[in-house]
Amino acid sequence: MAESKLTSRLPSLSVTAASSIDDIPAADWDRLAAGTNPFLRHAFFAALEHSDCTTPATGWQPAHLVLRRGERIAGVIPAFRKHHSMGEYVFDWAWADAYARYGQDYYPKLLMAVPFTPAQGARLLLEPALREQLTPDDLHRLLNGIAAELGCHSWHLLFPRAADRALLERPGSLHRLGCQFHWFNRDYGSFDDFLATLTSRKRKSIRKERRHIAEQGIEFAHYPGAALPGQVLETFFTFYQATYLKRGQRPYLNREFFQMLCAEQPEQMQFVMALKDGQMIAGALFLLGEDTLYGRYWGCLEEYQHLHFETCYYQGIELAIARGLRCFDAGAQGEHKLVRGFEPQLTHSWHWIAHRGFAGAIGEFCREEAQEVRAYREQALEALPYRQPE
Repeated sequence: MAESKLTSRLPSLSVTAASSIDDIPAADWDRLAAGTNPFLRHAFFAALEHSDCTTPATGWQPAHLVLRRGERIAGVIPAFRKHHSMGEYVFDWAWADAYARYGQDYYPKLLMAVPFTPAQGARLLLEPALREQLTPDDLHRLLNGIAAELGCHSWHLLFPRAADRALLERPGSLHRLGCQFHWFNRDYGSFDDFLATLTSRKRKSIRKERRHIAEQGIEFAHYPGAALPGQVLETFFTFYQATYLKRGQRPYLNREFFQMLCAEQPEQMQFVMALKDGQMIAGALFLLGEDTLYGRYWGCLEEYQHLHFETCYYQGIELAIARGLRCFDAGAQGEHKLVRGFEPQLTHSWHWIAHRGFAGAIGEFCREEAQEVRAYREQALEALPYRQPE
């Protein structure tokens, strides 16, 4: 088992890489996660691994980092040793291509992230006392050391929350920016309350889209995970598969994963199914956090105008309002979300590249890209459909 220590400071702190989620007690993991983010629970990672979605065979070799003070587990970091860059949503294919052109190995790499999930959240699951004592230099030294011990040429930590970003930021670190679109609930009592905040033209456009769905005879049924008919899960999985197969890809997740998730985290799952003439024609799965609704998986077999917008966005907005959730994170990509009231938000990732020459070039790329991303966000803010205060 790979192990790294901080010899200059905090000498009692060590980090090891666990080759299976089962090597880390669920009680310790969930104690450190300390929240209701559905993607950070031990059960979520167990479902991924036990369903064979994250295994060496799929290129997702578990290498969860366990920080110990003596014998006590004081922190964990979800991590994987990877030989490809699929399912990450922070794209480094160009970096890998550059390595290949110069006859260098880019993989394996150490990835600290939630697989297939571009949602911001905690990545450094640390006891408060340890978080207070660690410095950014400590953390980088620790991560650099364990990555080298694992034979990795780089490490990548994706979509950290603000508290983690404070520990990752230091001069000279490789910090990369991205942009997503999130919807925010400003104490709306209904969907119409939200629409009232938009310009007249955008308000009419959304109402027209929703009216067209009704005119096609499409209705919606909501199914909480705790009372989910088996037929709904089976039909949803068929739709989910179709999303990937239409693009000639295999889906990242399998039927067993969703079955395990329903068994272990039913209270955080909400299925929304579109029906026409009593038959399910499309579906989406939402996961509920403490203050955030996450829209992640969707699919259909036949295309209907505006069906994706209604199923994935408008039904989600209504669900967030009904549950009193502050934010609706509907996933990566999507300028089409902007005109529907989703606001541009910067996302973050940190990277370490062992090769000094490539580290310099990639660092320059990240700095230039960050300027473009910030400018893009400013332009997107100006295009939001909300009415200006009088």
